[in-house]
Parts: sequence; C-alpha cells; structure tokens
Amino acid sequence: MIKRDSIWKSLDWFTIVVYLLLITCGWFSVCGASYDYGDRDFLDFSTRAGKQFVWIICSFGLGFVLLMLDDTLYDMFSYIVYILLILLLVVTIFIAPDTKGSRSWLILGPVSLQPAEFAKFATALALAKFMNSYSFTIKNWKNALMLAFLILFPMLLIVMQRETGSALVFLAFFLVLYREGMPGVVLFAGICAVAYFIIGIRFAEVNIADTPTPIGAFTVLLLILLFAAGMVWVYMKKWKPVRNMLIGTAGTLLVAFVVSEYIVPFNLVWVEWGLCALAIGYLLYLALSERHLSYLLVGLFALGSIAFLYSGDYFFNKVLEPHQQIRIKVVLGMEEDLAGAGYNVNQSKIAIGSGGLLGKGFLNGTQTKLKYVPEQDTDFIFCTVGEEEGFVGSALVLLLFLTLILRLIFVAERQTSTFGRVYGYSVMSIFLFHLFINIGMVLGLTPVIGIPLPFFSYGGSSLWGFTILLFIFLRIDAGRNRRLV
Repeated sequence: MIKRDSIWKSLDWFTIVVYLLLITCGWFSVCGASYDYGDRDFLDFSTRAGKQFVWIICSFGLGFVLLMLDDTLYDMFSYIVYILLILLLVVTIFIAPDTKGSRSWLILGPVSLQPAEFAKFATALALAKFMNSYSFTIKNWKNALMLAFLILFPMLLIVMQRETGSALVFLAFFLVLYREGMPGVVLFAGICAVAYFIIGIRFAEVNIADTPTPIGAFTVLLLILLFAAGMVWVYMKKWKPVRNMLIGTAGTLLVAFVVSEYIVPFNLVWVEWGLCALAIGYLLYLALSERHLSYLLVGLFALGSIAFLYSGDYFFNKVLEPHQQIRIKVVLGMEEDLAGAGYNVNQSKIAIGSGGLLGKGFLNGTQTKLKYVPEQDTDFIFCTVGEEEGFVGSALVLLLFLTLILRLIFVAERQTSTFGRVYGYSVMSIFLFHLFINIGMVLGLTPVIGIPLPFFSYGGSSLWGFTILLFIFLRIDAGRNRRLV
C-alpha cells in the first residue's frame, strides 16, 4: 500500500511565498501604470487595477484547485490536454477577431482569452509525458523528431495567428532537451545561428576598408571556417587537419586582401566561398580515408551554416513584415526611428532613467502618469517599476525573479521521476525566457516582440497561464514522496 504525506506538509512553501510576493508587486505596478490623477479607487472593477485584482483572486482559486487534484492525473491526461489545446489553437486561427494585427484572442462574452498562453503548460506536460516513457533516449532520432514536433507544431499554429512573440517562447523548451541529454552541438548550433543572423544583418551594408567586401558575410563565413576547424579539434583531437585548415584559411585570405586592397578591388566573400568548398571537400576526404563519421558531420555543419546565412538574409528581407524589420534594426543600432518603432523603447528608457536610485515613489512617476510609454501596464510594465521604485526597487524585483528561477531548478532536480524533472525544467525555462526577453526589450537590448513579464503585466490570460504552469509543478513536487506501508 502506498501512503502519501499530507499535501500541505509536502508543498514547497518557499516557492509559494515568492509567487505571492511577485504577484503583489505586480498588482501595485499595474496600479501605478494605469493610475489617473485623482482616481485612487484601485478596487473599482471598471479600472485596469480592479480587473487585475479579480484575475489575481481567480488565479488563487485556480491554484488551489490544481493543488487539490491528484498529481498522477497530470501524467495520465498529458496528451489529452495537449491535443485539446492544439485544437483550440486551430479554432482560434479561424474565429478570433483581428486585434492589433493578430488573431490570437478568443472573445467569450466580457472576457478575452489568449489560448497561446495555455498552450505552454500543455506542451510542457506532453514533453514530460513523452520523455518519461519506457526506454526513452533523446539520442534516438525518432524520439528527437517527435520532441521537435511536440514543440514546433503549436509554435507554427501561433505564428499563423500572427503572434510571433508568443511563438518564440516555445524555443525555451530546447533548454530542457539539453538538460535531458541533447548533444551540446545542437545548442552550439543554435547560438551560432543567432550570431550569424545578427552579424550578417547588422554589417550587411558595411564594407571592409576600400574593398567591395561586406563585413557581415565576410565575418560569418570566416567564423564558419574557424568553427569547423575548432570542431575537428574538439571531436577528433588531431592537430594536423586543424593546422591545414587554419593555415590555408589565413594565408589565402591575407593574400586576397592585399590584392583587393592594392591591386584589383574585388569581393573577398568570393574567396571565402572557395575556401568553404575546399574545407567541406577536405572534411569529406578525411571522413572517407579515416572512416570517421565526425568529419562528415562537421562538414554538414559548415554547409548548413552557409545555407543559414543566406536563408537568414532572405527571411529578414522577404518574410518579415516591415515593422518587424524596423524593430530589429533599431535594436541592432542600424536605425533610431525615435518617432516610430523605437518610440516605445526610448520612452521606456527615459522613464527608467528618471527613477534614479530610489525612484519617485508610488503613483508619483511622471512619464507613466502622463502615458508617454505605450503598453506601460502590459509589455512595458517594468518601466513603471524603474520610475517609481528606482534602481533599488528594480534590483529587488529582479532578485525575486532570480530567486524563483534558482528555486525551480532546485525543486526540479529533487524530483524522483523524469516526468517531474522535465516538467519542472520546462516551467523554469519559460519563466527565464519571458524574464530575459521582456526586460531586454524594455531596456532596448532585445527586439520588441510583445511578451508579458510574469505576474506583473496586466492581463488574465498571462496571469492564469503562469499560475497553471507553476502550480501544476508544485502539485507534482508535493507528490514526489510516496512510501510503502
């Protein structure tokens, strides 16, 4: 017979206290961001603060219900929940009204809900269920494809709703896969892709010295050659092929630069194409002669990197909407556009900077009270914290979030089942992604993609979504200690 400890004894109360602190600070921030001079009735349900208070009370009730359910139900019904949310995402594409260019909100009488927020916990449950299956190994290519499908399918549906920001959040699940044994080269490839895209776009129209060579493409192709040589050393530990690749690349480019600079100007990227072709051919020769697959995989990495470079350029110029291109250009310093795409970020920086060390005090912020910052109670709510509470208050809020992230890692690691551990890391990854991107876009460090700050941004869907994510994990954790009697 299996005996379970009382759920109230097994609950991780530390995490619940942090949750309550964050949700309380979030409500006061909504009060400050939505406050109009002379109106201090924050519990008036016709105001944003009043409505957020209702959402908070409802989230407490929702959290209580989730804790009262048997933790085995979450494992048992994971796939059903995932399928239902997928169907809801599909329905949303066709019946949701156009709201600020996206079709992601369902209108249910006086209430508007965004299914994409709830798809996060459904996907986390499905991943945990699949990875908890008997004899699962992430190195099996069929399993890897299934994991990719579980993550990318809802992501694609959300993109079809024209809600790119919410879709990008699902990339956080790949951090979970890395924790569960995904080869580090996959994560390295993702980091390389980001670097290739940023460098390729940022310096696409900047030339090297007096040559017609764009710095962007030249730098990315040079990185591909260097990374290929580095990967040969990491995986093969053989100096000779690495030496041949490095000396060949450096010597050829040096000669080509001298010729282009002082004799006949030409695009050095052409030379790099030839070097990349020779490097890939050399790696193929080594793979056949030494009968070692790693050389071939490095060659495929180089080939895929080149393809990504030029497909990334096509994606930026042909696929992204003009307003999305402008946002990226503003972040990369290619344009300012303070009256357009850069307006939100610029006003947000002014609001945060005006708060100084200790802030102007609750309800005393001028930038936010005069509504200079668009979306200041949703996506840009952190600027209200910065203006009213200053550097100290902002640091304390970030410290609270850091505490939550570290605690989630600790709780995830103490799980006795793969299901609990994978779900826990999924929750942590989603919170981390939201925190990093939201704070980054408020400070102008990341593009404005419109995702909320957990427990702070106004809105019932996001608050409920984060509450469901967290409290399901708390219930799973509370049921980890079962003992036979």
